[in-house]
Amino acid sequence: MSESVQAAAAKAPAPDSNRWKALTFIALAQLMVVLDATIVNIALPSAQQDLGISDGNRQWVITAYALAFGGLLLFGGRIADLWGRKRAFVAGLIGFAGASALGGAATNEAMMLGARALQGAFGALLAPAALSLLAVMFTDAKERAKAFGIYGAIAGGGGAVGFILGGVLTEYMDWRWTFFVNIPFAIVAAAGAYFVIREPAEGRNRSPLDIPGVVLSTLGLVSLVYGFTRAESDGWGDSVTVGMFVASAVLLAAFVFVESKVKAPLLPLRVITERNRGGVYLSLGLAIIAMFGLFLFLTYYLQLVKGYSPVKTGFAFLPMIAGMIVGSTQIGTRLMTRVAPRLLMAPGFLVAGAGMLLLTQLEIGSSYVSTILPSMVLLGLGMGTAFMPAMSLATTGVEPRDAGVASAMVNTSQQVGGAIGTALLNTIAASATTSYIKDHIAGAGSQSQQQLVQLQGQVHGYTNAIWFAVGILVLAAAIAFTFINVGKPDMSSAPGFGDDVEDDLKVPVIAH
Repeated sequence: MSESVQAAAAKAPAPDSNRWKALTFIALAQLMVVLDATIVNIALPSAQQDLGISDGNRQWVITAYALAFGGLLLFGGRIADLWGRKRAFVAGLIGFAGASALGGAATNEAMMLGARALQGAFGALLAPAALSLLAVMFTDAKERAKAFGIYGAIAGGGGAVGFILGGVLTEYMDWRWTFFVNIPFAIVAAAGAYFVIREPAEGRNRSPLDIPGVVLSTLGLVSLVYGFTRAESDGWGDSVTVGMFVASAVLLAAFVFVESKVKAPLLPLRVITERNRGGVYLSLGLAIIAMFGLFLFLTYYLQLVKGYSPVKTGFAFLPMIAGMIVGSTQIGTRLMTRVAPRLLMAPGFLVAGAGMLLLTQLEIGSSYVSTILPSMVLLGLGMGTAFMPAMSLATTGVEPRDAGVASAMVNTSQQVGGAIGTALLNTIAASATTSYIKDHIAGAGSQSQQQLVQLQGQVHGYTNAIWFAVGILVLAAAIAFTFINVGKPDMSSAPGFGDDVEDDLKVPVIAH
């Protein structure tokens, strides 16, 4: 019997009596992180105006968070495996609260972007630790499914809470409260976790930290996203833009080479080279690229073009959140034990693509009910349906000592996808808007006609970028269908026993 099987067998008979209390505090932390992602989208137009952030730099409020989160997630996942998941979880929460206080107190663009990057860094420590804790505390198959179902429902609901709370705080108080609101969440979750969670010692990775891997992966990812962001202001042919892409390719290639040679790699290549996991990481990353850009455009379309208040904008996003919850809990969860994952993921991405296709018809006078509402429902249902089997499959078959870094890898594909999506689609939209206004402004005589051309140019830019997002979702569906070839999961045996214990470790990871 292998060491991992002995460890699993030893801990299975006596699950932690506080595990359900621990789930409460872990879910609260997850709610805070999801809340933070959506709340800032709603507050962004107000914060941009107050702090004098240019249109070209506004995306950095989103990108700085996603980039720090994505760039440091592998490091955070390995730190949780080495240092202790409970310690990493509590430290991540305290740091996140401090960074939120800094963001709320921001007096200029640099302070705001710095606070967002710090939030991302502490989020990168917090997220893999939380997921690893759930994985080691819930050893029974049925209990684990129930725990992750509750966790997922709270995470999905957190998006809705974020949109509405963001609108209410921005409109009736101040955008700064969208940052300050994280502080009580973090304090309660950290205190509860400190007193309630007792982390099992088994499954801890005692290997030394792979410093070259940390440096190469972080710099490689930062260069990649900075290249996309730089392209918006300086063009794709700019020497610095091209240099960033070249540097990223070299750094990430060096990272893969180092990981194949060192004894204790930051990211064991066995985690990503397995065909099904690779397919999940790639298709999920592409889908997030499409979705993140869309969130930004719809927020600006509703507030700047349609004149919606922040609160009304928040409620306008609710049908998408409702669709995600229904797709995830009613369609994805019910069918994932009956059909192969690719038969849920590929159609899910295509349904989301159909919703995106509706949004290519946006005009200044488009009706919310006839155009935006059905597209949001389709987007939510499609992404929710693809979501559950993807998260389950993404960490199936990993060894327990790699659980943290495998969870982190899923989040990395999402966070880097989000950063690339925001930068890439914003770049496409901005250049389309500029060329439209240049072509049409000469014919606009009065000031009101010029304002109309400006608005038409903005909407033209959004729809141009959304066409690219449709193509990206179709590509995600094609990758999911061709790469992922595993059959429907065998749910008859509980994890923790037998020679294939590693193959039974399923750690669903919730999107941020």
